[in-house]
Amino acid sequence: MERSRARRAYHVLALLSALAVASVAGAVVWGVSVFRSPGPLVETTDVVFPRGSDLREIARLLHENGVIGRPDVFRAAVRALGKSRRLKAGEFRFPPGVSPMGAMDILVGGETVVRRLTLPEGLTRTRMLEILSKAEGLVGSVDARDVEEGQLLPDTYHFGFGDRRADLLARMRTAMTDTLNALWETRAEDLPLDSPREALILASIVEKETAMAGERARISGVFVNRLRLGMHLQSDPTVAFALTGGKGPLGRELTRRDLRVQHPYNTYVVGGLPPGPICNPGREALEAAVRPARTDALYFVADGSGGHAFARTLDEHLANVSRWRRLRENRRGNDE
Repeated sequence: MERSRARRAYHVLALLSALAVASVAGAVVWGVSVFRSPGPLVETTDVVFPRGSDLREIARLLHENGVIGRPDVFRAAVRALGKSRRLKAGEFRFPPGVSPMGAMDILVGGETVVRRLTLPEGLTRTRMLEILSKAEGLVGSVDARDVEEGQLLPDTYHFGFGDRRADLLARMRTAMTDTLNALWETRAEDLPLDSPREALILASIVEKETAMAGERARISGVFVNRLRLGMHLQSDPTVAFALTGGKGPLGRELTRRDLRVQHPYNTYVVGGLPPGPICNPGREALEAAVRPARTDALYFVADGSGGHAFARTLDEHLANVSRWRRLRENRRGNDE
């Protein structure tokens, strides 16, 4: 009797053990299936994982952003695979339907989202630093007192979440220095400019005078002609800069009184180039400054189509000015 009971107890224990093993095996199979199956994400999503995030925090962020449905399964699988310490911090992009395993692979791979900051040509230092200070994803601040007008090259810059603004600023400054120096080596032989800085100053004026790429070299040629002849450059943008200090747009048309303002940057009253750049010119304006078009023109004025009418003599120029004024008055009359 005792032996019969012992045998029955043994069989029960064996059955229970087998059921437990089967249950664990079933749970493992289910967990593996969940880990490898497509997740709930319906659209491409970027998620930021701060430095120092542990596995629990990473799983929580993935779950809150809809990347995974079971953070517990994600944690268990990552631990089982020995990948806990290989998950990277930063900003990562997850495609729709990515599986938890796919999400893990993205985090282990470490390919973070590349952000872009575009700085257009012709902005002043003040405006460029304002854009930089508001760019999302960058950290830290920059001191405007450390940046001079014309030091930053307008371009599209790539960065990652958490990069320092000071580092990106340094890249912008280096890009301008390298670009300017390289172009200076290709300058025209008879250029009436003595240094890369003078080329930068001229380029900044060219940049503000026209938005048309095809005109830059020709406008540069006009200013080069004036420099050779000792004529005042008479550039309206330099007057606007003199009045605002580069802090912002003038917000109105220049007056005759403005053109008589005594200021080092007013090229109507001061001969030669102004003492410094009036904006941050782009590469095309820099190229125009060191390789101006050969032209006999000494004057230009707006032509009403976004470009300029060029003239060789003062009489031709005055006729172009009269034509522009009539066109402007007609437009004002139509707007009223």
